[in-house]
Amino acid sequence: MKSSGPNVKYISTRGTAPSLSFTDALIAGLADDGGLYLPQSYPQLTPAEIAGFAGQPYAAVAEAVIWPFVAGTLDRAALRAMLADAYAGFDHVAVAPLSQLGDNLFLLELFHGPTLAFKDLAMQLLGRLMQHVLAARGQRATIVGATSGDTGAAAIAAFQGLPEVDVFILYPNGRVSDVQRRQMTTIAAENVHTIALEGTFDDAQNMVKGLFANKRFRQDYSLAGVNSINWARVVAQVVYYFTSAVALGAPGRPVSFAVPTGNFGDILAGWVAKKMGLPIERLVIATNANDILVRTLNSGRYETGRVEATQSPSMDIQVSSNFERLLFEACGRDATTVSRLMNSLQQSGGFTLDAAPLAAVRAEFDAERVGETETTEEIARVWRETERLIDPHTAVGVNAARAALSARPHIPAVVLGTAHPAKFPAAIERATGQHPRLPPHLADLESRPEHFDVLPNDQSAVEGFIRARLRGERGLSRRAAS
Repeated sequence: MKSSGPNVKYISTRGTAPSLSFTDALIAGLADDGGLYLPQSYPQLTPAEIAGFAGQPYAAVAEAVIWPFVAGTLDRAALRAMLADAYAGFDHVAVAPLSQLGDNLFLLELFHGPTLAFKDLAMQLLGRLMQHVLAARGQRATIVGATSGDTGAAAIAAFQGLPEVDVFILYPNGRVSDVQRRQMTTIAAENVHTIALEGTFDDAQNMVKGLFANKRFRQDYSLAGVNSINWARVVAQVVYYFTSAVALGAPGRPVSFAVPTGNFGDILAGWVAKKMGLPIERLVIATNANDILVRTLNSGRYETGRVEATQSPSMDIQVSSNFERLLFEACGRDATTVSRLMNSLQQSGGFTLDAAPLAAVRAEFDAERVGETETTEEIARVWRETERLIDPHTAVGVNAARAALSARPHIPAVVLGTAHPAKFPAAIERATGQHPRLPPHLADLESRPEHFDVLPNDQSAVEGFIRARLRGERGLSRRAAS
């Protein structure tokens, strides 16, 4: 598995966990001190290297972008094979094609994977990376993840049937679309368990963090995280910023991106691409009514509120976990300050940014709130003008792009199209009168039997559920011991 390249180390945003290699950070997910892993430094790509991506297959660009982050811990030929396999099943040869919605307004189609959402681009690779590392080490892992809709389906599609892992996915009961739910609950693989948790996505996300914070439970059952707290998820998403920007003339011209944002991982990947040398003009945070990031950029006060249910449920989030990574950078990598802010968030539900880090965030990000009426109107407008259906999350991004980027009409604006419209048929039909169809491999989804368990928002109940369902000698012996 070893390579002769430089071995990048990964450090925690809270400063007290030991630094890890890429493969160790991949398996760990969350740092022991509750922080998130980041590389000690960001690799740089030259303008010539970026320009050379033009016309290259997606997997080839992915190899060039990801390799500097993993060199020294993976064999390059193994990475190349995993990338080729990860994207072979996508239904578009370009994997993440770019299309045009209007004058200098473009849509990056990130929904051509098996579960019709952008999460597939990272999760298909993550599954192969984890399987590769665990098999090489002779280890097993218990995958635990929280989802607001798409992450869970993508994780299940990537990890189902793998011998080294058991998978437990928590989603907020009644707060995902029917298609999103069925994509998770109709999988009958022995190693997959879907949990409908009573509460919101933030409750599910806090549950996962609580499981990882229980060090005995985490160690005994080899917990591994697949949410965007896992650095491998973020780095895989960096790739499509490069492919789309190069298609529009980068590095010879700058490009802006508008990103429908819930947990902040997807837009953070854009910031990483910029750190690596991609000329990004602006990164636009596009939120629905759950607008904590808009309020933060406007006032400097990051404060949670009540989660509102919307037609873009994957963004119905108040605590954007990956924002901690940006805070770490904006605060000059001062882990003590980040720990203080995160403690304040946990204890009082908020914190206030000092002037310098707030200015640093504002220097590179804009933020726009898009309400329910505007979302529906945007879906209708795009259909009217282009005869193209877009899902509600993508509509939030398109609307935010029009608002935030109107002052820069000469800069191409790319909206990340995060999900296939057929995942949200009610919202599409309400806005356009059209009923989007699922692709053939999911055409019978509504008739497939579902398998899931409803659990209370109680950590001991979730821990007991996991213990009782682990496979193999590990699960049997520990069930007997407990």
